[in-house]
Amino acid sequence: MQISDDAQRAIVRELRESGCVFAEDEADLLITWSETMDELHCRVARRVAGAPLEHVLGWADFYGLRIVVEPGVFVPRRRTEFLVHQALTVADDGDIIVDLCCGSGAVGEAVMANRDRCQLSAVDLDPAAVRCARRNIGSKGQVYAGDLYNPLPEHLQGRINVLVANAPYVPTQAIGMMPQDARFYEPAAALDGGRDGLDIQRRIVAEAPRWLAPGGYLLMETSRSQAEYSADMCLRRGLVPRIAISDDLDATVIVARKET
Repeated sequence: MQISDDAQRAIVRELRESGCVFAEDEADLLITWSETMDELHCRVARRVAGAPLEHVLGWADFYGLRIVVEPGVFVPRRRTEFLVHQALTVADDGDIIVDLCCGSGAVGEAVMANRDRCQLSAVDLDPAAVRCARRNIGSKGQVYAGDLYNPLPEHLQGRINVLVANAPYVPTQAIGMMPQDARFYEPAAALDGGRDGLDIQRRIVAEAPRWLAPGGYLLMETSRSQAEYSADMCLRRGLVPRIAISDDLDATVIVARKET
């Protein structure tokens, strides 16, 4: 929609005063994607109150895709594009792909968008995330509601070529130091990884050898400080890990291969 320069400057000022670092860019997006002044004012008010921009707009830009992100669903971070990039280095056309702790389904959707004839299954415990992932993935794959591997069909055991997981890895005591939009608007279960941040990763790694095909890969986002521990977990379960780091995205990914 079109608004006056004075009105746009007022929105930029309001966003900046609320703490938005990229107030001009956010104002442009809010104006462009609003159809009426009432809708625009409502969206600006939600953003000023601290709601993530992606929840206000209803979508996130992720790996060149527009991913639907409903309120209450974990927002895919730009750093997680590195997880997709690493997955694409090991994924082939026609592979069986599984996305655990899928949230909006962004990671699995991005991998599928760059490989042909793959078979995707995505899993999340949160009903809002499952609903959102089904909107994003649509007929391109199956989205299951449940705890990690539990809802996956048994015929996938020993057949998964690429298993990706952006599981929660923030230590419980560090949640309080996260930005307000994450603490107040995203589900705690999508952030809290337990005392050392690795509780969910341990469960994923423990069962991964049973589900991976020979030569298959497990890929997990983690933090740089946790990477050695995450890699050691994989090694103790018979997987061969390496640590991939992107300084540009401040991202760390464990890439662990099941030997043939």
